[in-house]
Amino acid sequence: MQRITIDPITRLEGHGKIEIFLDAAGDVANAYFQVPELRGFEKFCEGRPAEELARIVPRICGVCPEAHHLASVKALDALWQVEPPFTAKLLREILYCAHFIHSHIAHFYALAAPDFVLGPDARPEERNILGVVGKVGLEVGGEVIKHRAFAQDIQRIIGGKATHPVTGIPGGMSKGITAEEQAEILAKGKSCVEFGRLSLKIFEDVVLQNKAYVDLIVGDVYKINTYSMGLVDANGHMNFYDGKIKVVDQEGKEFAVFEAKDYLEHLQERVEPWTYLKFVFLKKVGWQGFTDGKDSGVFRVGPLARFNVTRGMATPLAQEAYEKMVATLGGRVVQATLAYHWARLIELLYAAERLVELAQDDMVAGPDFRVIPSAEPQEGVGVVEAPRGTLFHHYQSNTQGITTKVNLIVATTNNHAAISMSVKRAAEKLIKKGEVSQGLLNMVEMAFRAYDPCLSCATHSLPGQMPLEIKIFDHEGELKERLWR
Repeated sequence: MQRITIDPITRLEGHGKIEIFLDAAGDVANAYFQVPELRGFEKFCEGRPAEELARIVPRICGVCPEAHHLASVKALDALWQVEPPFTAKLLREILYCAHFIHSHIAHFYALAAPDFVLGPDARPEERNILGVVGKVGLEVGGEVIKHRAFAQDIQRIIGGKATHPVTGIPGGMSKGITAEEQAEILAKGKSCVEFGRLSLKIFEDVVLQNKAYVDLIVGDVYKINTYSMGLVDANGHMNFYDGKIKVVDQEGKEFAVFEAKDYLEHLQERVEPWTYLKFVFLKKVGWQGFTDGKDSGVFRVGPLARFNVTRGMATPLAQEAYEKMVATLGGRVVQATLAYHWARLIELLYAAERLVELAQDDMVAGPDFRVIPSAEPQEGVGVVEAPRGTLFHHYQSNTQGITTKVNLIVATTNNHAAISMSVKRAAEKLIKKGEVSQGLLNMVEMAFRAYDPCLSCATHSLPGQMPLEIKIFDHEGELKERLWR
């Protein structure tokens, strides 16, 4: 059996590899998306004062620290049974919208766009952000850098730091903002709205006007039929910061709606021996292996899943873009994995519009941004929609507020089964009779890249013990001995 290894896979956060096995005819017998790195944050968060966790967990990742920060402070609010004041909620959600802007810009332009703007067959040394800028022009490149910086500035103003925020605390925020800072946030937010519109225009001109790309999106190479999960507000519209978790089936029919505290009634985790990253499935459907359809508990989260569970967008420009995607792809439920990129750009526009809407509120710069907790700590679950999908933080503590157990289910863990299935499906469709090229292997990578996985965030628990391999080579580079635990 022939073995093809893509190691490391490219343009993602963290380290992973893909193993593809070909049968005697040269067709794909199996394919594995493997995550060989380990972080272990769940374990070394135990025994800490619970209020410290909101400052510890952002260090899991430099790409999505705000997601972990806000999921953590929401879990701490629940742990101490305290409701933050309205101003604190405004500040938190503005901070979070800015985070979505900077994260979605980074993924689309630096990680995803090389496949669309330059094409999957472009030389590997050209498939990067510099190649994209060379194709779309320096002016667009300058706008990308400027608006990602704007989003980082807003995060710094509210979060205390541009990358690892520190201001979220149980019961609210540790500081407010001034009227001058409110004005700066509003101005930069309005500019981000225009940049969101520009990004969708670029996607329309480069991708939607190219029949080959559209055929690739709507074809069966990257399509799998799964359940979808995401947060929705009281009106059934998308919301990144707050709401109830909604699950729909492959036709968009509501399967479950639940609050964060009840997540264990609906989700279950499992492990496989060939990866450090766990798998999550719908408990009431069950695990049927790496299969799709209604009888499989595999589900997806993130931009496309949020698109599938929502009744629409809560802001006008994003709603227009949402309706166009529905009309173009032929329905409100879309299972085409590459459509994640389109949904992500619609979310970029929504995040900017929502940020402006919130920043105009008179209470944003108000003095009432914290309630002091007074209850005895017990247990708390916090949930937000990370840019990559639904993120859960679950803390248990003793009566002194020292954590006794921490469980994190991040977006990439929720998506892990679907990512593995998407990689295998793409490999099966693309590789025939042993014919393999750099372009085809990159197209296999496109299957996971659409999910924007964050592997540093996703690997927390050890499967028993850490496997260890030691290889001893002589001075001529010949392998003399291999030790394995």
